[in-house]
Amino acid sequence: MEMTKLTGRIVTPNDVEYRMARVNNNLSVPKFPKVIVFCQNANDVVNALKWARENRIPFRVRSGRHSYENFSLVDGGLIIDVSEMNKITVNCEKMTAKIEGGANLGHVYHSLWKYGTTIPGGTESSVGLAGLTLGGGIGMLSRWFGLTCDNLLEVEMVIADGHRGAKLIKANRNHNSDLFWACCGGGGGNFGIVTSFTFKVHSISKVSIFSITWGWEDFEEVFDVWQHWAPKTDERLTTEIELKSKEMNQIIAQGEFVGDSSMLKKLLRPLTDTGSPTNIFIKEVPYIDAVQFFDDPSGNVPSHHKRSGSFLEEPFSKKAILTMKHFLANAPNKNSNIWHQSLGGKAGEPDPKDTAFYYRDAIIAQEYNTIWNKPDEERENLRWVEELRDALSPYTTGDYVNWPDQFIRDWPRNYYGENFTQLREVKTSYDPFNVFKFPQSIPPFIRWF
Repeated sequence: MEMTKLTGRIVTPNDVEYRMARVNNNLSVPKFPKVIVFCQNANDVVNALKWARENRIPFRVRSGRHSYENFSLVDGGLIIDVSEMNKITVNCEKMTAKIEGGANLGHVYHSLWKYGTTIPGGTESSVGLAGLTLGGGIGMLSRWFGLTCDNLLEVEMVIADGHRGAKLIKANRNHNSDLFWACCGGGGGNFGIVTSFTFKVHSISKVSIFSITWGWEDFEEVFDVWQHWAPKTDERLTTEIELKSKEMNQIIAQGEFVGDSSMLKKLLRPLTDTGSPTNIFIKEVPYIDAVQFFDDPSGNVPSHHKRSGSFLEEPFSKKAILTMKHFLANAPNKNSNIWHQSLGGKAGEPDPKDTAFYYRDAIIAQEYNTIWNKPDEERENLRWVEELRDALSPYTTGDYVNWPDQFIRDWPRNYYGENFTQLREVKTSYDPFNVFKFPQSIPPFIRWF
């Protein structure tokens, strides 16, 4: 039988492009693949998966390079990279967009803006739409338009076929509906390789944005007011608050309101009346300007970092707030922070079992972040994140699968809650040989063939 050949743009360690092609956003977990194939179309993806299976070589799937634990890289194996598959087709009559699996958020937002439309997604422009969507997808429009996956209509995906093959299939609410359910929060790389998504899009023109800054002395009061207000305010307003280290002496709340600035000013009174704000910024802008406002350039630059997270289903007690304050007063470096985004609204309407994204009852998503420059600083930074997560665990639940953490002991329950068993059933149906696997991939149930 003739062996399959790799097609697409192929990069190996002998090529000058290899160094840049190998690197992901997290430099702290380096991996050195044997081959990287930048697929140009779905046929290249099929060939890459067949080639990996025929040659019995380990492989990983990659699009935006933002896998926090670099699960999209593997030593000595094949990287199936879809980032050069990024075509976008908008149907204004049906208000839908077909987006290839390698498109990043910056490209998506700017392309859809030409038609006065958007989808709710994250904020960093270089993040891949695929990973974001497959894990759920939270961002500055979540409370008004839902999670990214809530706006998904269909996926086209290359899956493993038989013992050595690969094939392209579709999944939506009527066809392969169990796989479609799993693609709405079940995490990237578990079931196959998405070559395209079809989304419903929303009309958008102007929005209002805000930023309010306080000093360290307002820490407890500001966070307490924000956490009680943010998940319950007007659904058109999604907000975030970043608690920075004591050394940085800065607390920043920001957000986006699908409405005018005069209304936003009224909605913000609980925040602007709290503590002693050092800066208050409120402005009505074209939507694409809001996209650029929230895009943190530093988040798009590869660095040595550690992330983890959790969800809040009820506001923090004073003791929990003081726990955060203690850790930020004793942070390993000034760039350590705890970030929160408000949920609720449309993001909280589905039942936890309606999609694979389980944490519909959460009112806040919480992320723990640290970044460092020197290799000998790694241990201290890793320890800070893990000790912080453990200290807050009595007050939090789970973790967002798009913020994976290799040190989480019961990761299936933390990422997927009570949906894990159903996700294993889907895995068993579509990938019974566990072809798509990585350290925290969903395992199939054992079948005797």
